[in-house]
Amino acid sequence: MTDKQDSPKPLDSDTVAAYLRLHPEFFIDHDELIPELRIPHQRGDTVSLVERQVKLLRERNIEMRHRLSQLMDVARDNDRLFDKTRRLVLDLLDANSLEEVVSCVEDSLRREFQVPFVSLILFSDTPIPVGRSVSSAEAHQAIGGLLAGGKTICGVLREHELNFLFGNEDGAQVGSAAVVSISHQGLHGVLAIGSADPQHYKSSLGTLFLGYIAEVLARVAPGFATPLRSVR
Repeated sequence: MTDKQDSPKPLDSDTVAAYLRLHPEFFIDHDELIPELRIPHQRGDTVSLVERQVKLLRERNIEMRHRLSQLMDVARDNDRLFDKTRRLVLDLLDANSLEEVVSCVEDSLRREFQVPFVSLILFSDTPIPVGRSVSSAEAHQAIGGLLAGGKTICGVLREHELNFLFGNEDGAQVGSAAVVSISHQGLHGVLAIGSADPQHYKSSLGTLFLGYIAEVLARVAPGFATPLRSVR
């Protein structure tokens, strides 16, 4: 245990003042502290221009630090997403079967990306032995609006769209989702991820990584799914 006598004593104002008198160059060597100082220039109820300028500079400094912190957080998040995406892409390239392709995507999104609800559906008029598949006609009847344009869609989906993508049980728990269509050389399908939070997948949410995963998947899967090539 630490001896209480060894704990540093709190400094009082007289001690600080005495130190600054003996070291007048202190703020030359520590000029980063100057914006944090509060030096009043008031005369009665009037605030001097100098004090007003210092106040504005301090507020701007705090705002810039906050914005920089946000940018750093975004950069760290993007680095983590890039690393997870890179590992998933390498696993897809190493896959030797359609079963491994489907497992790679679903397992990575659930475990690495920590996505609670994942749905990968391939469109085929003939049954596929792995994963989930439906006919193209059935898919377009249920979620045709989500597939139009080939763009990633984020937000709150309709009840029948959620039930089709995630099933009735999981669909009832999904508050918001991101959906991207898969289409390349005759292979068609849809990849969807969901969250219980209605605000998690907003319409303005960046979908670069999800779209990239779907593009790689669309180019890898046809090599193991010959019957899917002719599906439209």
